[in-house]
Amino acid sequence: MMLTPDQIVAFLAAAMLITLSPGPDNLMVLSLGIARGRRHGMVFGLGCALGCLSHTLLAAAGISALLAASAAAFLALKLAGGLYLVWLGVQALRSHGRQWQGGGQGQQDGLAALFGKGLLANAINPKVVLFFLAFLPQFIVADGGAIAWQTLQLGVLFTLQAALLFGLLGYFSGYAGQWLMTTPRRSMWLDRIAGAVFVALGLRLIFSR
Repeated sequence: MMLTPDQIVAFLAAAMLITLSPGPDNLMVLSLGIARGRRHGMVFGLGCALGCLSHTLLAAAGISALLAASAAAFLALKLAGGLYLVWLGVQALRSHGRQWQGGGQGQQDGLAALFGKGLLANAINPKVVLFFLAFLPQFIVADGGAIAWQTLQLGVLFTLQAALLFGLLGYFSGYAGQWLMTTPRRSMWLDRIAGAVFVALGLRLIFSR
């Protein structure tokens, strides 16, 4: 069963509102875009968005329901996700400042690594697991059958709109970053601000109920 136009419109309206509402992914994309430039913000945002595909597969396979039912598994995943965000923040806090420059092999390697960090940060976030478990079924037509196939389509649709919105957020936040990062000292302080955001989000995830 393919999604109906009504399903798509209703789902996209809700998904875009959720994606645009203030949250960890938004703050991380925004802080990186300002601190290191629009390309970095866009690449990290794309990684965060594509991380949703792993949650889509889990939801479709029913593993998310099993994970939600296991307090120990949820706690372990929450701690892993929070510690990973704290680690990202500490790395940024230790930075001595970086000039934002285009081109170069080192820049490409940095972008690839940043994409992987965004992908992993989203993929191991247990709150996203539970979000998909609670959100996607609301737009599934039970009478239409093929529940897993509908879930996959909705998850891919969510990923695409998130990639677009996060990309735009990273792109426009980078304009401010280009001006602010004209000196290494500004770059250093912006990295520290971004690092503080990552650490705060990680601690919030670790100690949240």
